[in-house]
Amino acid sequence: MSPFLAELIGTLVLVLLGDGIVANVVLKQTKGHNSGWICITAGWALAVTVAVYCVNSVSGAHLNPAVTLGRASVGKLAWASVPSYLLAQMLGGILGGVLVWLAYFPHWAVTEDKGSKLAVFCTAPAIRHTGSNLITEILGTAILVFGVRAMLSPDNLLAASGWDKAFGPALVGLLVWSIGLSLGGPTGYAINPARDLGPRIAHACLPIAGKGDSDWSYAWIPVVGPIVGGVLGAFIYQLLFVH
Repeated sequence: MSPFLAELIGTLVLVLLGDGIVANVVLKQTKGHNSGWICITAGWALAVTVAVYCVNSVSGAHLNPAVTLGRASVGKLAWASVPSYLLAQMLGGILGGVLVWLAYFPHWAVTEDKGSKLAVFCTAPAIRHTGSNLITEILGTAILVFGVRAMLSPDNLLAASGWDKAFGPALVGLLVWSIGLSLGGPTGYAINPARDLGPRIAHACLPIAGKGDSDWSYAWIPVVGPIVGGVLGAFIYQLLFVH
């Protein structure tokens, strides 16, 4: 399998399972309707874990343009590889959104709220405040990239023992769960442009029963914020720990 295909499949799995838990919670007449924020954050953490396990050995399982650009900015990935990684991640995000639509097909028509339907595919702020929303996404993604580098560093006891190969993806999932529980409240913690923009494009294109608009006026924040945060997190770790 090529890194391109691995990133596409991994991001597809990530979005299918991650947006799937949101659909299960917010759409009407599902088995998990109204099960709450804990279920959403846990579901996303497990989605990340499964997706990383699926393709980590092939592409490093970035599954996130912010991670790819962060790693490239500190010399951990050749810039020549960046375009194919980003394209694969975006395509995976779109296809994952399409599969969630298919999986929950009867539930769109019985869900009246347009905002709930959009929330399955992408994030929206609890309180719309451009500066604060942007800062939240920057912080969340900086912690993601910094935390992954720290947990999987060769200087870390777990990595030094070789256990990171078995448990690394699970640790990444726990980190995403922590970010969701602690920093997810203001914006829904996109922390991944492909996870937000890809499914948002799917929402705009799909014939979803009773859907509203795709909130394009907000869409730049979960793209720009994570990219800035990813590069920032990578640089801070490099500055503090790499000699």
